[in-house]
Amino acid sequence: MSAVPSRDPGVTRVEKFFREFFYGTSEFGMRAQYLMLALDVVIVLYFVVSTFWGYNKDIILFTDRVIGLILIIELSGRLIADEDRIGFLSKPLTLLDIAIIISLFLPEQLGNFMFLRVVRALRIFRSYYVTRRLRQHFKFFARNDEIIFSTLNLLVFIFVVTAFVFVWQQEVNDSINNYIDALYFTITTLTTTGFGDVTLVGAEGRLLAILIMVVGVALFLRLVQTVFRPSKVRYECPRCGLTRHELDAVHCKHCGRELHIRTEGIG
Repeated sequence: MSAVPSRDPGVTRVEKFFREFFYGTSEFGMRAQYLMLALDVVIVLYFVVSTFWGYNKDIILFTDRVIGLILIIELSGRLIADEDRIGFLSKPLTLLDIAIIISLFLPEQLGNFMFLRVVRALRIFRSYYVTRRLRQHFKFFARNDEIIFSTLNLLVFIFVVTAFVFVWQQEVNDSINNYIDALYFTITTLTTTGFGDVTLVGAEGRLLAILIMVVGVALFLRLVQTVFRPSKVRYECPRCGLTRHELDAVHCKHCGRELHIRTEGIG
């Protein structure tokens, strides 16, 4: 877990500032966290949308460097705020951010602009962190967390798989010329429509198509189940451990124990 503001007298003023900025509960801390939430959303959307753009436009290269500088500042602040800095640097999201920052500043040295765009767009995984933070701050996200996470799981899967389809196939497959082609194939395969006008070549392509059908269909069905299933609330029964109950439940339907679920009276 990331650090929270500490009362340790050995903590420097800089550390206190960043801990309050990223994890504090004061008015300043809450506003700062809303700002960071908005920033995360904008950066994720930029990286996702920019995968459909060209790769040599000056404005994109300039924007990449600006975002790279912002990410360096954010990452440095989180590092200072975290009590376990070695652990922070070993987190998957941190390592991904470091890789993205390097790709933003050294695209010519790393080459393969298309692959770099995919790496940067993987920051979409950050959307899980953003959603968890939104659930803490807004009742709407807390009430609909299952639907939101099921939708997010499906969208992240579609985008990541589309990225891999494009990178693996664009040089060997005449049917895959851009991200739209890859996205089209992913959607038609996931929905089992399978028009057949775009197919993957090679053993790797067939294995990827199987993965899309198996995992993608399962995620889609999970989303449908979440949307149409009667709304329930998460509350662990002290006796039997059942964690899902009706919104207006007074007793656990599994063991009969009286429950004390906090509710706003929504039927």
